[in-house]
Amino acid sequence: MPLSSGLSRRNFLAASAAAFAAPHLPAQSTPTQHPAIQSLPNLSGQARPFTNEERQARIERARELMTHNNIDAIVLANSTSSSVYFANLHLFGGERLWALALCAKSKPFLVCPAFEEGRAHELLASGPLGGDCDILTWQEDESPFALLGHGLTDRHLGSATIGLDEHMAFVFSEGIRAANPHLKLVSATPVTAGCRMIKSAHELDCMRLACRATLLVYRAVAQSLHPGMTTADVRQLIDAAYRQVGFEGEASLNVDAFTAVPHGSRQPQTLREGSILMLDDGCSVEGYQSDITRTFVLGKPTSKMLSVFDLVRRAQTAALHTARPGVPAAEVDAAARKVITDGGYGPGFKFFTHRVGHGIGLDGHEWPYFVHNNMYGWDLNPKLAAGMTLSDEPGIYIPGEFGIRLEDDLVVTENGAELLTPQCPSLEDPFANVS
Repeated sequence: MPLSSGLSRRNFLAASAAAFAAPHLPAQSTPTQHPAIQSLPNLSGQARPFTNEERQARIERARELMTHNNIDAIVLANSTSSSVYFANLHLFGGERLWALALCAKSKPFLVCPAFEEGRAHELLASGPLGGDCDILTWQEDESPFALLGHGLTDRHLGSATIGLDEHMAFVFSEGIRAANPHLKLVSATPVTAGCRMIKSAHELDCMRLACRATLLVYRAVAQSLHPGMTTADVRQLIDAAYRQVGFEGEASLNVDAFTAVPHGSRQPQTLREGSILMLDDGCSVEGYQSDITRTFVLGKPTSKMLSVFDLVRRAQTAALHTARPGVPAAEVDAAARKVITDGGYGPGFKFFTHRVGHGIGLDGHEWPYFVHNNMYGWDLNPKLAAGMTLSDEPGIYIPGEFGIRLEDDLVVTENGAELLTPQCPSLEDPFANVS
């Protein structure tokens, strides 16, 4: 359940751990050489890079969706994972506009600062566009927004309908609008999300591998815990475990009453016998994310913890069994929420305080979302389709006591849905079925 903003939950808790880390930790508090960590397999060799042929197929699909949605071109600016998805382009320009224009029926072009032209050629050479993409450059005292308009005009798109990436900075979208009053500017999301929501077999392989790596890390970390450790100690275990499996990843740990705060706390926390613990987040394989939560107890759970766990597990199962092609995403949230409400932890969002899930892929949060009255601006009531991947993460959070969340990632199949990871079997032994 990571945040999707620039200050991600992963970064937030990393900063928090650093802020509260003790200046000197006892050797026994940071056993990064624990056998469970050292015995983790390195999985990096199982990841397959994406090819330019795959990316070119994505561009062709984008062109089909542009035509279907009456959009003549889409513009992707600066830091956006969509430019990576389509063209293997990491556009990091800060306040300077880098913009990739993909046109429905004409040659693409890239707008970049003039002093970056050499780097632009190098970046394009590694992707599917190669030499089949014009580079338009602007000097520091010139308008990149007007230059973008000229590039469109040269392709007979001076008064066309142009889709702007939903993650584009306001200063860029407004700059484009002001410099090009004859353009009709709309959201590019029907094209970008329309492509990215449906995962290929290769994308699913990456996500399955990321999910497996995350569960192996969680199990090894859980086996290395003991009373007296701090959350800063546990972060060192997590970092060591991800280095061992060979992927970049992070996770947060929250303890006892802090597990009732869905996105955790920056307060220092110490494990004790009987603590309830919540591990959350994931890793990246070829850019594709995992997002998994496991809640468990360091010792013996109480009867209330067991009953709440059972209710959350049944809610996760209800969401999984509801998800299938053609079903509105809102119905999946409603199915999980009904189980929790019927179990005495309602109404509405009283104890189950967030939606049941979010899309996941190159971004930790992306289209679509399991929620009623989706207010993210493109489709208020999206329906599921085969190949969509989302988190399934119901939770019950009891302020001042504890919270329990179970999170796995699912894929919508032709006839239903399946989890990419084995469902958590119990609060006492959450990793019994991990292999």
